Amino acid sequence: MTFILAIDQGTTSSRAILFDADMKIAATAQEEFPQHFPDSGWVEHDPSDLWSTTAGTCRAVIERAGIDATAIAAIGITNQRETSLVWDRDTGQPIHNAIVWQDRRTADICRALRDAGHEAMFTDRTGLLLDPYFSGTKLKWMLDHVDGAREKARAGQLLFGTVDSYLIWKLTGGKVHATDATNAARTLLYDIRKGRWSQTICDLLDIPIDMLPEVRDCAADFGTTRPDLFGREIPILGVAGDQQAATIGQACFQPGMLKSTYGTGCFALLNTGDTPVASQNRLLTTIAYQFDGRPTYALEGSIFIAGAVVQWLRDGLKLIREAGETQPLAEAADPTQNVILVPAFTGLGAPYWNAECRGAIFGLTRGTGPAEFARAALESVGFQTRDLLEAMHADWTPDGGDRVLRVDGGMSASNWAMQFLSDIIGAPVDRPEVLETTALGAAWLAGMRAGVYPDQAEFAKTWALEHQFTPAMPADQRETRYAAWKQAVQATLSL
Repeated sequence: MTFILAIDQGTTSSRAILFDADMKIAATAQEEFPQHFPDSGWVEHDPSDLWSTTAGTCRAVIERAGIDATAIAAIGITNQRETSLVWDRDTGQPIHNAIVWQDRRTADICRALRDAGHEAMFTDRTGLLLDPYFSGTKLKWMLDHVDGAREKARAGQLLFGTVDSYLIWKLTGGKVHATDATNAARTLLYDIRKGRWSQTICDLLDIPIDMLPEVRDCAADFGTTRPDLFGREIPILGVAGDQQAATIGQACFQPGMLKSTYGTGCFALLNTGDTPVASQNRLLTTIAYQFDGRPTYALEGSIFIAGAVVQWLRDGLKLIREAGETQPLAEAADPTQNVILVPAFTGLGAPYWNAECRGAIFGLTRGTGPAEFARAALESVGFQTRDLLEAMHADWTPDGGDRVLRVDGGMSASNWAMQFLSDIIGAPVDRPEVLETTALGAAWLAGMRAGVYPDQAEFAKTWALEHQFTPAMPADQRETRYAAWKQAVQATLSL
């Protein structure tokens, strides 16, 4: 049993990746599923899509690798965070579509809690802000709006979970209702200092605490799969939210190490060690990973729209047919035009946290075309990343050492986007040989627990650099460009 199966359940697709005994990718399978937008700012997934694409890609990757399930030592799961589900304890049927992390429907609930003076308490206990992004108010909304839901929850008939919990429940045939500390830390319900669900917060949101999953370490026993799924029972031994799994996959185990993942959104995490750092710049204090009951903390900045801006060029504006077309278009853009796109399609995340503002474009001329739109879209990701890094280093700066950003995720494959990122942040950007760091992190958790993969220190030594991007933009130009971005953001916030 030398293979590890990593499940990477994302916002727009589910993937299964088989890693061999050397932590190399043996086979992959991926399947997209539809997004549902029932109202402005609302984003949902059909839970059956999450499950069918997960199970389907797992079966497909085993077949593609030409192995038997007996060769798989363990499963690791990583998942889109904050996306929330509620299902019936007995039937397993969800009571509503999954409410996705991007969804903004609970803005009024968050505003009411802020107006009542509760945000400081939430932030102190959870490290988070009162924003629709997080799971707690999504759960409250479902209990408030689905007929009979609150009564069933109080009677112990309903269970809540983020996507990892739902998949564990389905994979184990309803035997295990659990999550890991990193996913729990994103719910707005978990006390990250005491390491338990907050009864005070649950009471305030009128959420029965018994419907919440058991919280375990990232590398732990999460049960075994039903034997009928893959031909034999396979232990689930690793779980981490996608951004924390990427932090692990990037081997950011030392305080001061920093990574940024570019998927649908962009998420930067700065390892701050065994002490949670309270942000003065509206960043999040969260759990990077937890082993042996001891959490390691991080500061996190979240951008809601990164790779999704390229999807918008493709699916919304029809300017491109595939994502790969953005780089040559950006290279061909008129350098005299300074088009700035603020992609606040579902509001702005850190450090602004404005759920109501919407996207805007500045600097259009009669000569503006697809090339300029493509360049502005890619640049928006670099600008937003600098926003995060400026806030992080204002909150916490490690002693000594250069500021190096490790990157991963789909958009990190674009040399143009990564060079602009290095230019605009004025620091080196390191791209590893393995870009699938999220899946790798989940695989290492399970493989380490199963005894197939090395310990933390030895795993860190396997990280390898593929390319380092260094700043080439003159400093005065960098600051002029960034100042124009900040002005565009302020104008967007005031619209």
